[in-house]
Amino acid sequence: MKNATGAELFARLADRWLLEPGVTKSTMMGFPCFRLGGKFFASVDREGKHLIVKLPEGRVASAVAAGEGSVFAPNGRVFREWLAVPLARADRWEGYMGAAHAFARGDAT
Repeated sequence: MKNATGAELFARLADRWLLEPGVTKSTMMGFPCFRLGGKFFASVDREGKHLIVKLPEGRVASAVAAGEGSVFAPNGRVFREWLAVPLARADRWEGYMGAAHAFARGDAT
């Protein structure tokens, strides 16, 4: 979606993800997020510049190495299983949310 802010894109993605069984909208560290069975799996940062998704540590490392995103490190503390995907890669947000949802479900991604 061209010219949308990250918060707008995340809100539009919510329409789809909230239809999934067990997915609820919540907050994580003050950010809007999605949970599956109580487990966080996707969020958007406060500025709306990054989608934040929880993935296996190796998948995060591969995505960072491929230039898809960066590690999520609020206040300098690295969260090894969290990837920050920039708004410039919004075309990948839906796929990363799907992978994060699968990881929260317990499926290997």
